[in-house]
Amino acid sequence: MVPKDDVPLKKGVVLHWNENQIPFIEASTDVDLATALGVVHAHLRLGQMEMVRRTAQGRLAEMIGPLGVDLDYLVRALDLDRAVPEILASLPQETYDWIEAFVRGINHYLGSVSEVPHEFEVLHLRREPWSVADVLTIGRLVAADASWPVCCALAKLRGRKTWPDIWRRLQKSSRRPGRDPSPFSPSGSYLEFLLSLGTRRASNSLAIAASRSTSGGALLASDPHLGLLLPGAWLIVGYRSPSHHAVGLMPPGLPFIALGRNPRIAWGGANLHAASSDFVDVSDLPQNAITERREMIKVRWCRDRPIMLRDTPHGPIISDARILGLNRSKPIALRWMGHRPSDEITAMLKVSQARSWNEFRSALDGISVSGQMMTYADVDGRVGRAMAVRLPARERQDLSDLVLKSGSADGWMTLVTGSDLPATLQPKQGFLVSANEFPGEAAVPIGMFFSPSDRAQRLAELISPHDKISREGLTVMMLDLLMSTSLDINERFLTALGSEQSDPPDKEAAPLRAALAEWNGRYDTASRGALAFELVFCNFVRDFYGKDELKAYWATWAPRTLVKEDVLQCPLSNIAPALKRAIHHSVHTFDRFGTWGEMHRLRLRHPFGLMPVFGKRYVHCDVPMAGGNESVLKTGHRLTTKRHSTIFGSSARHVSDLSDPDANFFVLAGGQDGWLGSSTYANQLDLWRQGTCLQIPLQLETVRTCFPHRLELSPGRPVAGNP
Repeated sequence: MVPKDDVPLKKGVVLHWNENQIPFIEASTDVDLATALGVVHAHLRLGQMEMVRRTAQGRLAEMIGPLGVDLDYLVRALDLDRAVPEILASLPQETYDWIEAFVRGINHYLGSVSEVPHEFEVLHLRREPWSVADVLTIGRLVAADASWPVCCALAKLRGRKTWPDIWRRLQKSSRRPGRDPSPFSPSGSYLEFLLSLGTRRASNSLAIAASRSTSGGALLASDPHLGLLLPGAWLIVGYRSPSHHAVGLMPPGLPFIALGRNPRIAWGGANLHAASSDFVDVSDLPQNAITERREMIKVRWCRDRPIMLRDTPHGPIISDARILGLNRSKPIALRWMGHRPSDEITAMLKVSQARSWNEFRSALDGISVSGQMMTYADVDGRVGRAMAVRLPARERQDLSDLVLKSGSADGWMTLVTGSDLPATLQPKQGFLVSANEFPGEAAVPIGMFFSPSDRAQRLAELISPHDKISREGLTVMMLDLLMSTSLDINERFLTALGSEQSDPPDKEAAPLRAALAEWNGRYDTASRGALAFELVFCNFVRDFYGKDELKAYWATWAPRTLVKEDVLQCPLSNIAPALKRAIHHSVHTFDRFGTWGEMHRLRLRHPFGLMPVFGKRYVHCDVPMAGGNESVLKTGHRLTTKRHSTIFGSSARHVSDLSDPDANFFVLAGGQDGWLGSSTYANQLDLWRQGTCLQIPLQLETVRTCFPHRLELSPGRPVAGNP
């Protein structure tokens, strides 16, 4: 199906494919490589890319009708493409040529194929040419700030009497260890879909120095945590041209490798949860400081909807978006680093070409949003990590409230880049772990809310006892199922139950209590203890906390740790009554499910699966799933006592051994091909569940041997400006 003739190339390009439809592109010029990448992305993920492009433009209602209107308003209010014209004007010529060539490849495919993906028919999509601006806008969508859902949910509580106490509590615990994010529970499945498009919201990334590796080479592993949908958030791709030689994971529709390996270095990353945004109270601004613009939202099956969007010197007013549920009479503007020009594509292209730690760090200074803690390993056996972000030069007190006053913008006059922030090279312990945890104090506040040290600490516990670690052993560590925070809470529960010996035993609850007592803290699919704990935990917090406190805890990235702090400090006599009621309400559900995997499911589906009525047709699987919200193998879920689906977690894996250029291993939580019904649509799922990866070599001679399918793209008319 690849339109291989008359491709806008200067010279021919060879696509080597393996049986999993993973390509390795061999090109004679750099720009021809970019064009071939565009063809490959479109061939594998055109339907997905078109949905993402229109989502980034605020055009969901054109595809799904009135249900998309409020989401379109939100996207347009966020003004994701505000900086795109300035970025476009300031791109280095080499980067512009690269993106333009990538777009030419997409458009060649779009204009040449006779058959388009299923999404075109269902969503009534027309073939519209892509532009460089489209790619840059998608880049801003996937760089959306991970804190936005948290801040929106907490902002709804600011008018409550309990808010000052809640905010002080959240700030006090914001930089403590032992924290982990819970998935944001949005107000609708389509918002869930929109938020799932933002990449790198969380991750595990770790590097082992050569001194602690059985192979004698440094090891690097990455495990990005994203929304779990089909097709997934990544493509596995390898390529070589005069200036580019790498293998790794690429976001569909974006022309760079985000996580991967070149002949000299390997790199990974985890979301920094940086304070790249402010919510600003603009209710005191004079009316002439607020501008308005009118736009039209096209709506499938209905009349078009005129909308009015408001802007301020501090950023667009987002509280007008009804779907956020904020008080529209007290306008809040979004001040976001992504509204300022920055060039992440050039930065990531330089990362993929870097040959040393200094080149790697220099490349990272081009990254502004979303902030990342990047992990590094090289063929000399060294490992390191560094922040890739731009932040305002704030003082700590500048983040003293969730919504700031309109005059509090001084820190935004001066920006801090990653090179101004702490970095580590060659740590004494011989390894580095990054898992979205608090990165330590810096010259400026890095953020307000961080993910836990739970995952980082657990990985360190697994690595530390071993003098030498193999690639295979490292892969196994990424599948660990222990949740220490849950185990600590469970032990406190057992202590509270043991303190009430005078009560007559509840025979009906005996199996559940026995499962709690025997539980080892692991979330295996066959675990009865994990099921018992999750049911009791859910019923306990619903009983123990008031409505405001419960909402505040579960809006943040730290609910379980906050609960742990409470139950450890609270007298047992205060815990026991709510705990007994929780056990009583959990008994029948425990008997019905029996094991964790019967309640906790992997239900992979196409975004169409979120639609009512006919969505069931697009569900690929519904199987028991191990892991949970805080395990290294992350399979996040909402607070619930019902059968539920994993909505957020490990979306792919990458492990490279720098002692061998061909020792690069990847797997997707799904498959490579986005075409519904394809044999490679979800064929990697079982490998992903088993912890098995696919080897993707870097050396061209190995590729030619191991990738049996060869397809040549033939040039057509000459391409202007193609070197």
